[in-house]
Amino acid sequence: MRSLNIILLSSAFNGLTQRAWLDLRQAGHSPSVVLFTDEAAVCEQIENSGADLVICPFLKDRVPHALWSNPQRPVVIIHPGIVGDRGASALDWAIMRELPSWGVTALQAVEEMDAGPVWATCEFNLPAGLRKSELYNGRVSDAAIRCIREVVEKFIDGFVPVPLDYTDPKVRGCLQPNMKQDDRTFSWHDCSRFIKRCIDAADGQPGVLASLAGGQYYVYDAHLDQRTGIPGEILAVHDDAVLVATGDHSLWIGSLRRKPQPGEETFKRPARHVLAGQLADVPVLDWSIANAPFNDEAYQPIRYRESGRVGELTLEFYNGAMSTEQCQRMVEALRWAKSRDTQVLLVKGGRGSFSNGVHLNVIQAAEDPGAEAWANIQAIDDVCAELLSARQLVVSGVTGNAGAGGVMLALAADIVFARADIVLNPHYKSMGLYGSEYWTYSLPRAVGPAMAEQLTQACLPVSAAQALQLGMVQEIGPRCPDEFSLWLLQRANSVLTDPTYAAVRERKLRVDHELIRQCRESELQEMQEDMLYNRNQFAEKCRNFVYKRKTCCTPARLVEDWARVREAELAG
Repeated sequence: MRSLNIILLSSAFNGLTQRAWLDLRQAGHSPSVVLFTDEAAVCEQIENSGADLVICPFLKDRVPHALWSNPQRPVVIIHPGIVGDRGASALDWAIMRELPSWGVTALQAVEEMDAGPVWATCEFNLPAGLRKSELYNGRVSDAAIRCIREVVEKFIDGFVPVPLDYTDPKVRGCLQPNMKQDDRTFSWHDCSRFIKRCIDAADGQPGVLASLAGGQYYVYDAHLDQRTGIPGEILAVHDDAVLVATGDHSLWIGSLRRKPQPGEETFKRPARHVLAGQLADVPVLDWSIANAPFNDEAYQPIRYRESGRVGELTLEFYNGAMSTEQCQRMVEALRWAKSRDTQVLLVKGGRGSFSNGVHLNVIQAAEDPGAEAWANIQAIDDVCAELLSARQLVVSGVTGNAGAGGVMLALAADIVFARADIVLNPHYKSMGLYGSEYWTYSLPRAVGPAMAEQLTQACLPVSAAQALQLGMVQEIGPRCPDEFSLWLLQRANSVLTDPTYAAVRERKLRVDHELIRQCRESELQEMQEDMLYNRNQFAEKCRNFVYKRKTCCTPARLVEDWARVREAELAG
């Protein structure tokens, strides 16, 4: 297969765009990214690049006429819907209607949105109970990558895409309206499962607007519970979530965003933080690992079980963000787990991201964001310290994508196992941070000093396969989350006797605790400059991230030389 120069035109360099970028590079192509800023700039960048093909993995904006009308260089949209499906709310409707299957379609951009001829399609089963982000980052992402591969192969072979024909009985999709809040609305008198489905379908953005505690809030991160009460009443608080009674049972709500006043901007925060002044008389339920380690509560952001010689600690924090308080709970859980008579401590993620490090939304909401960031980084360092000092052999199970301190938290383990096709971002620099979480110890230990420097300075994503080659990951398990969990537990049970890990077990006996202490101290000296004195504009970058400010240009690190050369030639 010949190598292509491919533009990835995207609204953001999100998880799917990163995965497409990595996959195309692995296949020998040269993808260059263009982030959609304004129409004129985007057209100029792409027209001057000399690209063979434009693929849009994640595009919220309409493709400009000047781009899609060029017959020599197709623009292919990756749409998260089956053939014939059109509209911006494809996944929302699929979840709301509890469809048994769904798909992704690659179609050529034309004047009418999502109505172009079809290049490729891939369908999949749609299990009940998935929230939108979980569906998007899992089955949709997998299908999208298969479609992108097929598009590239067909383009090289001179394929002509098939016009969309609604008279064909195999075309089951249709034009769907953009889902509005009226389509998402529920009453707390409705049953829990219906309410959860409404919230799941709006996960990430835009959330579902609901009345709660006398105010109007967008609700996110719902979990079923069997307790009962007066519908709409807050029954309890646990960790950062509030328990709200419904028509039959109740739901834990993990995150809220207050409905903004005209001209105001608000953002998601842990529910307990948002409602802090209204929870004085609400019972606080505590089934932390140290107090109730083997309970059967449905909602457990940190949970523990044992299997043979393995203690398995699962952390499931919404969007992979770990606030100061969440890190403190994790430290308590780890200390309890380390006291158990086990020989392996398996630390794994849940359904979403494994971890993305400190909680930027909680930091931004604080009265003194710099002070909260400083507290948060020390708290997550404490989590890593517990892993580095464990008597047990520590195994990380990286179940989902991870970034910044979340990657380094995984690397604090003795052995790292990753789920296939996850994406890691082992860097901090783009957020204006030097980084901590003992990265100056754990990353060089895994990949060597030179590669550690390269990874943290390049600010580029790394695939699971690359991480394996580099030494960041020791084994890759199945892509299916359920299969990976089973595989992970089996592998964790075997690492004590597997000759592959004899050197790791030996290394465990010779840990240099003084070096580890020095690494933390020097990292925090640097982070003090970043978080408390804003040396590299962390405060502004945190604010832009939280408020989802659109980038003004595509970062230079994402633009390939071939895409610059043509532009320079034309300018000259």
